[in-house]
Amino acid sequence: MPGTVSRAAEALRERVPPLTALPLPPKVDERWLRSRWPVKELATPPAGSGLKPVLGDEGPPVVGHMLEMMRFGPAFGLRRHELYGPVSWTGGFGRRIVALSGPEATQIALVNKDKAFSQEGWKFFIEKFFERGLMLMDFGEHHLHRRIMQEAFTRPRLAGYVGEMGPALREGVASWGSAERPRLYWALKQLTLDVATRVFMGMRSGADAARINRAFVSSVRAGTAFVRFPVPGGRWSAGLHGRRVLERYFGETLPAKRRSGGDDLFAALCQATTEDGDRFSDTDIVNHMIFLMMAAHDTTTITSSAMAYYLAKHPEWQERARAESLALGDDIPGIEAVEKLETLDLVMKEALRLVAPVPSLTRQTVKDTEVLGHYIPAGTLVGVSPTVNHFTPECWTNPFAFDPERFAEPRREDKSHRMAWMPFGGGAHKCIGLHFGGLEVKLLMHELLRAYRWSVPESYTARWDYVSLPVPADGLPVHLTPR
Repeated sequence: MPGTVSRAAEALRERVPPLTALPLPPKVDERWLRSRWPVKELATPPAGSGLKPVLGDEGPPVVGHMLEMMRFGPAFGLRRHELYGPVSWTGGFGRRIVALSGPEATQIALVNKDKAFSQEGWKFFIEKFFERGLMLMDFGEHHLHRRIMQEAFTRPRLAGYVGEMGPALREGVASWGSAERPRLYWALKQLTLDVATRVFMGMRSGADAARINRAFVSSVRAGTAFVRFPVPGGRWSAGLHGRRVLERYFGETLPAKRRSGGDDLFAALCQATTEDGDRFSDTDIVNHMIFLMMAAHDTTTITSSAMAYYLAKHPEWQERARAESLALGDDIPGIEAVEKLETLDLVMKEALRLVAPVPSLTRQTVKDTEVLGHYIPAGTLVGVSPTVNHFTPECWTNPFAFDPERFAEPRREDKSHRMAWMPFGGGAHKCIGLHFGGLEVKLLMHELLRAYRWSVPESYTARWDYVSLPVPADGLPVHLTPR
């Protein structure tokens, strides 16, 4: 029964945007975004410390600012930064959450020199669904698990993954030829899941793959559920069911992977051993696979969707990227050829800036600390905001414009500050799969450019749903024409 309800909810979601993304008159949105609430201190600084309190507000009763976060995404973060500066707090999810925005504040948390910021913050949102994933680990334990996992992301392994991805992506993209106006986000999501199941698990598409996809979708969306109890039909309940499906699948498949090996990531984690002889336990492998599969296909889908949208809006860039792809010839490119697709690289970086796949990085303070002279007590939930950094005018020229050349020499605006551009996080927890993800996205877009031209109406503007990770609320309908 939970699976049936989940499938029905997912099918409905593909056709109907969530309530937080329904269009409203611009003046209503502007009034909502700019509404003000009584300003309060988060906590009184210790006497004689010379520290300032963190200022902020609860927002509306019960829900706090949850709805604004989900509806406005980066605009909400920019508005809070405008009101309160780089260190503030806001009410949401029944908690007071400190927001760190701007390069200086985010660097303090992510570099974490005094080890005051832990990954415990993620547990509040996603531990029930991604228990003991790499992103939820701290300090020494995180360092050990990352060292073992790095064996699955060596260059020879990456080259092998690219070799596996190429045929799957070409075949998948070619199958869209009969759909003149697809909702491209959903087509990309299914394709990236097919690739993830093949490259990560050595598994082909089919009923099992569709079931695994639903389980991942449910698990990802559950983290921002307002009702955080297993109410039938609710996001929290669907997420718990999804987690059970994933645990059962990986647990049943693992013994064979241990015995037979293979070139997929699942096999790589089973075999990974450091020079000191450290290896993952079976439980570790199941937990890491669930987390990595989520991270891989969701962020890849979002990035490729954003790139497709901006290339549709800016056909001159689409043609420039296509010329580079066609110059490679008809063979499926290997890792070195993919790395040389410079225009796609610029477009990808700009898409990651404008639509960061993970718009907030969560931490929790394990001891009293300070950020830019503001007192933050132990046990505080903290949100670090890449999206604000990606639009700050101190780092970026005309920050709301699509301008991939800002990443090219000699401009390199991403070098204006260490934390100006941070779609993969920063510090010790910077995404371990960033090179894998970049290769997959570029290879996917290469195949799309070879096979089709695509466009959207000049008046069309994508609206991104920030209920969990950013998703085009209408599924991104495009006009797709075979070349």
